[in-house]
Amino acid sequence: MTPQQLRNSILQMAIEGKLTEQRAEDGNASDLLKEIKAEKAKLIAEKKIKKEKPLQEIGEDEIPFEIPDNWVWCRLGEVGITITGKTPSTLNNEYYDGEYAFIGPANINKYGKIFYDTDKKLTDKGLEYTRILIPNDIVQVCIGGSIGKVAIIDRTCGFNQQINSIRPIIVYHKYLYSVLQSDFFYKQLMSNSTGTATPIINKDGWSKLKVTLPPLAEQKRIVARLKEILPQVDEYEKAYNELQELNKKFPDNLKNSLLQMAIEGKLVEQRAEDGNARDLLKEIQAEKAKLIAEKKIKKEKPLPEINEDEIPFEIPDNWVWCRLDDIVSKEIRRGKSPKYDEAGSAFAFAQKCNSKYDGIRLDLARKISDESLKRYGDDELLQDKDIIINSTGNGTLGRIGMYKEIYNTNNDKYFADSHVTVVRIQKNILSEYIHIALLSYHKYLTSLGEGSTNQTELKPLIIKSLLIPIPPLAEQKRIVAKLEQILPLCDELSKECK
Repeated sequence: MTPQQLRNSILQMAIEGKLTEQRAEDGNASDLLKEIKAEKAKLIAEKKIKKEKPLQEIGEDEIPFEIPDNWVWCRLGEVGITITGKTPSTLNNEYYDGEYAFIGPANINKYGKIFYDTDKKLTDKGLEYTRILIPNDIVQVCIGGSIGKVAIIDRTCGFNQQINSIRPIIVYHKYLYSVLQSDFFYKQLMSNSTGTATPIINKDGWSKLKVTLPPLAEQKRIVARLKEILPQVDEYEKAYNELQELNKKFPDNLKNSLLQMAIEGKLVEQRAEDGNARDLLKEIQAEKAKLIAEKKIKKEKPLPEINEDEIPFEIPDNWVWCRLDDIVSKEIRRGKSPKYDEAGSAFAFAQKCNSKYDGIRLDLARKISDESLKRYGDDELLQDKDIIINSTGNGTLGRIGMYKEIYNTNNDKYFADSHVTVVRIQKNILSEYIHIALLSYHKYLTSLGEGSTNQTELKPLIIKSLLIPIPPLAEQKRIVAKLEQILPLCDELSKECK
């Protein structure tokens, strides 16, 4: 049960007479209603309030649920004076720059708290024009998305035409407030409002809504009981919301933990027969030297050697640290800015193609002009298992995906645009494992963006310098196999919790 459902249930019990004991000495609410009507007639006779059109009696077919024998059903307008606010003209200087707050729907929150610190303050004349609210008056929003919000006034102030108010007569204001808070009353309010996009209920329609009236002594017992119970519901709501937030974050937290375990050597068993990753790294370095000699990749300025202070966590003895740039077969760089042309023969792979929840989305790629195509080298054509890192912008920066040929069902050509960086791993190391390592760095990469809020960029040098823990090839394969089993379950769970 949600906190709101629990709160609704408790308030419903309150207005049905099921929350407190019934006592014979309380008398009968029908006598109380007669007193209220007599007091109202007196106020009319004294011209303190205007005489209103009589409200229709509630018929048997209108009664939605049973109440105790000494309670009565009545219309809201029968138990008090109902008023709708007004807005004084801002062109009249006599109305503003006074000491009284002027409230509207935005000044009332869903918990019944009123914020009186308003920009507009009314003078005595402004207050008189708008209609005066005094302590213990009850206000309820009567229009728009905030319709139904209700609160008790605790000081003299004014209010606008989007709020209805009632000044109870010989009725405990806090009991009436509880009735107006109930789901029963809200449903009446909505079913009697007009308009679809912007629901509205005027004062007359509001005054006709049904309320239950217990004897005055029981009204006070009900309020006292609610004062005991509802704070506990508030505490439950806090705990419930915290749990909901934890549940929402749990799949991502679990995924991040699994990725971290994988790159720390804690996800699968270590085996002596796997050998040492240092030997693998020597092979990789020899292969890179060969590629440079064959002029397939450019020789770049060496990156600084890894020092002890940089190492973020311990890894198994047969693993080795290296920089990402040490294990690539193509220079780590962004693509180019193309010109788009629906008649083009190739596509630009952009940030949106590297989707947060749906992985690689080639259907979102746009065609580029054949003239733009001339600017791309052969090595810039996306290849199977290229790792894609979104490298500019706000919101997608640092997102990591992997392009696979199986996604390219039409055998089209795709080239990275200038907003994504391509990382191509040497063939004697698993691209899937490096993809996993980079996924574990996602939050860290996001934090490394430079530039203004909407123009942040992740520079290639930052990506090149990333530290990657390398296990022996056999263990890389075990890690990838294990995560290929587990991570899809995390992704499914994440979708369910969003």
